[in-house]
Amino acid sequence: MPHIRNPIEWVADELKYAARHAGSTGHSIHGNQEAPAIRRIAVADLREVLRKGLDDFGACRTDVVFLCIIYPIAGLLLARFAFDADLLPLLFPLASGFALIGPVAAVGLYEMSREREQGTNVSWAHAFGMVRAPSFGAIVVLGLLLLAIFLLWLGAAQVIYTLTLGPEPPASVAAFVGDVFTTGAGWAMIVIGVAVGFLFAVAVLAISVVSFPLLLDRDVGLGTAVGTSIRSVLANPIPMAAWGLIVAGGLVLGSIPLFLGLIVVMPVLGHATWHLYRKVVR
Repeated sequence: MPHIRNPIEWVADELKYAARHAGSTGHSIHGNQEAPAIRRIAVADLREVLRKGLDDFGACRTDVVFLCIIYPIAGLLLARFAFDADLLPLLFPLASGFALIGPVAAVGLYEMSREREQGTNVSWAHAFGMVRAPSFGAIVVLGLLLLAIFLLWLGAAQVIYTLTLGPEPPASVAAFVGDVFTTGAGWAMIVIGVAVGFLFAVAVLAISVVSFPLLLDRDVGLGTAVGTSIRSVLANPIPMAAWGLIVAGGLVLGSIPLFLGLIVVMPVLGHATWHLYRKVVR
């Protein structure tokens, strides 16, 4: 009689599969295929991308909510950590850092959209199909790169706080809010922080907007995927800038009510990113 695996057993089997194929990491980083061609798109195409993302979310709503409940939980844990560890100045950088590591968190959503595109009856389990991708090793390496960028952003934010408001942690939440919004040093921190954060966000958008979906979809190398992503941004600067604003605005709106909105915002943006990749890469 066949044994029906529970979710824990299923995930364990998928991880074992990935471990058995760890030796192919070198191949997955270099890949077999040449760099794909890039299409030019218009800002108006983003409407279709978002519509398809909403359609995927609607079709997989229960499974996606199950997977994405981790986002608000992680946000609340980060907030609690910031308050308890006297790291209040890093609360906003931690929250905004979702935009930097979001592409990593959305890889499973890309896979669900890919499977649904092929006519598969998708469930939450399909999100873990990414471990079977030929370029899974490259996906892991790229994810670690984005994590490193996220940590650099936190370091930069701490330096900006130290140079503007001083090295001492704020005495209280009220004192911190007062220092930020009622002093020249506080406004300097805001302006510098937003400018530096913008540069980090642009860098992550350029290297990841289509690279993760491409690595899931084709047997290409890490350099090819990142290069294709950068070429996509350079070929479509205005639509990609608009997409970056949509992502940033969505994450801000999703984070305001105790991060609960991320349960909807993250999957919609994740699915839509897959369809953006389909629009841009031939």
